[in-house]
Amino acid sequence: MTDKIPLFVPELFRTENSNFKKYFNFLKDNYSLNFIDYTSIYNWSIDKPIDFWKSLWEFADFAHIGEIEEVCSFVNPFDVKPGAKWFTGIQMNFAENLLRFRNENIAIKFKCENGFYEGINYNQLYSRVANLSDYLFKNGVCKGDVVAGFITNIPDAIIAMLATTSIGAIWTSCSPDFGLNGVLDRFTQVKPKILFALESYYYNGKKFDLSDKIASIKNELGGQTKVILVNYPGENHVEANYSFNSSKILNIPISGNEIDFLQSEFSHPVYIMYSSGTTGKPKCIVHSAGGTLLQHYKELFLHTDLKENETIMYFTTTGWMMWNWLVSSLSIGASVFLYDGSPSFPDLSILWKYIDEYKINIFGTSPKFLSSCEQAGIVPRHFDLNKLKSILSTGSPLSENNFKWVYDNVKTNLLLSSIAGGTDIISCFMLGNPLLPVFSEEIQCRGLGMKVECLNENSEHKDEIIGELVCSAIFPSMPIYFWNDEKNELFNKAYFEHYPGKWRHGDFIKITQNGGVIVYGRSDSTLNPGGVRIGTSEIYRVIETLDFIIDSMAVGKKEDNDISVVLFVHLKKDVEFNSDLSNQIKSIIRKSLTPRHVPKYIIPVNEIPVTMNNKKVEITVTRIINNEPITNQSALLNQESINEYYNIDFDNWK
Repeated sequence: MTDKIPLFVPELFRTENSNFKKYFNFLKDNYSLNFIDYTSIYNWSIDKPIDFWKSLWEFADFAHIGEIEEVCSFVNPFDVKPGAKWFTGIQMNFAENLLRFRNENIAIKFKCENGFYEGINYNQLYSRVANLSDYLFKNGVCKGDVVAGFITNIPDAIIAMLATTSIGAIWTSCSPDFGLNGVLDRFTQVKPKILFALESYYYNGKKFDLSDKIASIKNELGGQTKVILVNYPGENHVEANYSFNSSKILNIPISGNEIDFLQSEFSHPVYIMYSSGTTGKPKCIVHSAGGTLLQHYKELFLHTDLKENETIMYFTTTGWMMWNWLVSSLSIGASVFLYDGSPSFPDLSILWKYIDEYKINIFGTSPKFLSSCEQAGIVPRHFDLNKLKSILSTGSPLSENNFKWVYDNVKTNLLLSSIAGGTDIISCFMLGNPLLPVFSEEIQCRGLGMKVECLNENSEHKDEIIGELVCSAIFPSMPIYFWNDEKNELFNKAYFEHYPGKWRHGDFIKITQNGGVIVYGRSDSTLNPGGVRIGTSEIYRVIETLDFIIDSMAVGKKEDNDISVVLFVHLKKDVEFNSDLSNQIKSIIRKSLTPRHVPKYIIPVNEIPVTMNNKKVEITVTRIINNEPITNQSALLNQESINEYYNIDFDNWK
């Protein structure tokens, strides 16, 4: 251990009553394993991953049929590659296990910016899913079909997902704040049979009408996709020409219908997620029902210490994997609190007010939100936050100031858990732990079963150095495949090309003497403003439509504990750069993509540096503008082109 003083040490009462203790007792009673601390159980879980995942499945007691024939089809669990089959011999259904509680306890608490609130209990949720499931089946949705949601973080998104997966179909979703191109880049690849489309939504005090976007999406998807309009909760629906009033299906009274859950293999696909689109259109990442369920259960029940009848909230959109992660809380019997709207409207105290009012136990957010609260002078401890026991944060690393602000201004007896993973694994590599102390700037631990290592430049695992994050043991929430990638060529290239037999995630990390992890950012060129991963190619595809720009490069500048997008543009000779031109570019990017894609800085340059293979050197430029060392400048086609990127006065280009 280091001499660092922990900011928080869990009380004995909390550790003794943690869900981890229940798992310890289960292992002692059923496996004759006697663990008393996290270090010992973690080491066992990565030394014997097959035993660990089997024990966790038995402990969770999920609904299934059949008996386990083989936990993992790979003989060597330390040879990480695509193609593993998990828990062969059993069949299960994802939705059935999220709906395994049938009672009057509240399953979903929904609050939106327009003031509407709705509480849906587990019986009501089951009934609504049952009716929509029946509708989808009668309208030809079959096992393996794709159903999509162009929808915000409202209960209907969860209901539609559960109905979809109850019949063995695959769910995918995209937030309406995506621009039209961003939506089409995703949905046109997977060709959904059904699209649930939200007519309008509220954000930052404004109502956004989505009818034009929906019409364009419907036109591009063609007649193969049936569009079902969803009216915003609490509003009167106006009939349109696409389909029926969705409230007749999604918001019906409780009925006695039972769901005929389709049973499928553990590795049956449940979700299609999307990569950031750095090198082209976003890759369509397919995740399995069993792998997602088991991994989320581990992270929510054990690492987050979520209990039945507690309330969990994560501020997210349906286009981010944290929505999928949050929804899995239903498998524990907890209440999921959904908030749809701006976290700063009418001011930054609104979420803290709801944490108090709705007795939220676990609150998920981002470093940017915490920093914004600090800058605005918000003091959450003025609210009665007696039920709040944990704050989760992801998207980017928490700073020292973030840690200090939370313990000074929120609560002192609070578990502040930084978590990190990704869409690629729909889960976490490193996360919180109710048994461990909290140290400033550190993620508390590596997750059970996740053999996370830090490799130096010689591909050797070393603690206390900054290196590449790899995972050296197979785990069930790895993608089962990429959509339209039959030979796994894109899959292998994405994760296994650099370190064969290991998963390369693309983060720079350090494993500390405390057993914690510090994340230093992406090791690739993906942008990450506000914790939302953005692919540079998404921006380039918009820029390419502007005839006055020859070329461009988007990179990230570190500032204010976040990443600001910087766009360098090479203009035609007769084009003068001015504020009007800059605003025009920003407007086009905002309209075509999302507000998060809009650069903070747009800077004209004489040339965009490229390699000998004509690839833009985004990582090189990123390091230059962040005052970090660069290597291998000889790889540039024109080495002198890099010079103008040094010593830029960014204040002149805001």
